Amino acid sequence: MKTAAFAHCPPTPTLVDTHCHLDAPEFDADRDEVVAEAQALGLGQILVPAVDVSRFESVLEQRRRYGCWIAFGLHPLYLSSHLDDHLAVLEQALTRHAPVALGEIGLDFHVTGLDPARQQALFIEQLKLARRYDLPVLLHVRRAQDKVLRFLREQRIERGIAHAFNGSEQQARAYIRQGMLLGFGGSMTYDGSLRIRRLAASLPLDSIVLETDAPDIRPAWAQQTPNRPAQLARYAQLLAALRGVSHDIVTKTVFNNIINTLKFSGIL
Repeated sequence: MKTAAFAHCPPTPTLVDTHCHLDAPEFDADRDEVVAEAQALGLGQILVPAVDVSRFESVLEQRRRYGCWIAFGLHPLYLSSHLDDHLAVLEQALTRHAPVALGEIGLDFHVTGLDPARQQALFIEQLKLARRYDLPVLLHVRRAQDKVLRFLREQRIERGIAHAFNGSEQQARAYIRQGMLLGFGGSMTYDGSLRIRRLAASLPLDSIVLETDAPDIRPAWAQQTPNRPAQLARYAQLLAALRGVSHDIVTKTVFNNIINTLKFSGIL
């Protein structure tokens, strides 16, 4: 399969994977094939977020090589890797490389051993950077929905995506009121994910985006291999079926959602 660069601004509504770790080592052996496969199934863009400063260069390489949208952030799961000067490194990357978003950032109170106070301090400082540089945020949130919402309100952050949303309907609507989009993907593919499927079916479509989180959050039909951005095509079909609307409506609406949230030069 031939691999071509993604268009910086897709000329027509297209499928967009709003959260894919294309720089992950799982793709080192066949990354060109992974991208070409996604393109062949209709993906017009992939957003690749960094998780710590050691990955900034590899994320930049995805933009140079494939034209991907990129984001920089300090992920809570990598708390032990984040040094005191890394916020300054992050700010320098924001000013030097013009990412489309700040992320992946957030709070994770599910994994033990991650200092909640340090997580929150780091998260708040990154939200301040997002506001300073007028960037949307890509949020990692586990067992911390209400805390994250509180800090978004306090820091007046009104653009972004709650990645792999797994909260309640009440929390979902609170994110929407705050200006956030909600990311749905692999979890939606499991028959037992009744709450996630119900939310995907009933929340306003103009509050939803699609994502793979590849190589993670594997879909129900491919649990034994690393997830790939090409799976997003089936996620779009599933979302359309859950909502009882056409695939075309899902593609157009979800594309407009992400474009309106990014608002970066060349798009709007």
